[in-house]
Formats: sequence, structure tokens, C-alpha cells
Amino acid sequence: MKIPIYQVDAFTNERFKGNPAAVCPLSDWLPDAVMQNIAAENNLAETAFIVAAGAQYEIRWFTPTVEVDLCGHATLASAFVLFNELGFAEDQINFVSHRSGPLSVTKIGSVLALNFPVDSLIELPFKPDFEALKVHQVRGIIVTALGETTDFVSRFFGPACGVNEDPVTGSAHTTLTPYWASVLGKNELTARQLSLRTGSLSCKLLGDRVEIAGEAMLYLRGEINV
Repeated sequence: MKIPIYQVDAFTNERFKGNPAAVCPLSDWLPDAVMQNIAAENNLAETAFIVAAGAQYEIRWFTPTVEVDLCGHATLASAFVLFNELGFAEDQINFVSHRSGPLSVTKIGSVLALNFPVDSLIELPFKPDFEALKVHQVRGIIVTALGETTDFVSRFFGPACGVNEDPVTGSAHTTLTPYWASVLGKNELTARQLSLRTGSLSCKLLGDRVEIAGEAMLYLRGEINV
């Protein structure tokens, strides 16, 4: 069986920046073990699989070791592929996740805006010990601060999911956006993730939803044999 695959650098307008994600459009779902093996072979932070379901697309995301509940950069990459490689003609793509519910991506020129549910958070005192992070069985740990040229900056570590540091984490901004909106007293925010690759995001708090916007660049198109 041959499966199309695309690799997209998300949350950037420069190739080799942002967060690379693989996208595999499918006609029908593959067995979970096969999708997990593909994600492990790709060895990227996330591989997204999408299947058309009427007027919307079902979507699932896998790190090299586990399936995750939500992934922003791989959803943005999936939308980029649909808009730019697969001829999707409308301005909004509606995705649905069996773990996270309805999600949408709107095309605004070269910018793609994600609409995701807001995450809840509880503030705790935290002094990072990177060896200790490996023992926490959580998807990831976010470190954030006020920005100099943006409203806030962050980094995201997920060693328990097989990703020591994620370059640009869209889903983390479902937590970061309501937090910084409350701190700064405004609902429209600019953000930058300070990984080695770096990436830029625009965020907007919309009640119990958050809009996370950025650009993307195609790196690879091809097919894999399964």
C-alpha cells in the first residue's frame, strides 16, 4: 500500500524554521499500530492522519511513541496541505477529533488561524530540573515569560511523549493565551516560542475558544510504502 505524505514547517514563513509535522491523507483509517509505526519512522514531534468525513475531516495525531489529544502545529500543517496541495476550495476547514471535538482552520491570505478549545490551568511554583522532567507522566511542561518584542515567549518540553523539546507548540497556546490575557488585560496577543528553530504565533481569546494563527511552508511531498 502506498500512502501520500507531506512534511510542512508550521508557524513560520521560512523553511527550516517553525515546527515540522508530517501529514498523511488517508481514504480510510489504518490500524492504530500502523499509524504509530509510521509516526515512529517519521521521528517528528507529530504526524497527523486525516480522513474525509462528509463536509469535514477527521484528524488524529501521533508522536513517535504515543497518540496525543491535541496538536496545533500538525493541524495547521494538515490544513496547509488541504488548501495548497489537495485543492480544498473553501476558506475554512472543519476538523473533528475523537479526543478534542470540533476544530477549525480559516485561511486569511497566507495566514492560517486555528480555532481550538481553551485549556484550563492552575498556577504552581516550579523550578525546572530537566532530569526530573523525564519522570513526569504528562504530555508536556510549559515554561513562559513576558516577551521583549512579543507579548510573551515560551518553551515546551515533552520527554514522556518522546519529544524532549517541541519547536513550536500550537496546543500549548490554548493554555498560554488565557493565562497571558488575564495577566496583560487584553485578548489579542503575539507570541514566540524560543526553541532552536523558533516560531511565531498570533493568539486571540474568544470566550471558551482560542484562535491561534501562523504561516507554514511545504518541505516535502512524497509517498510511503506500508
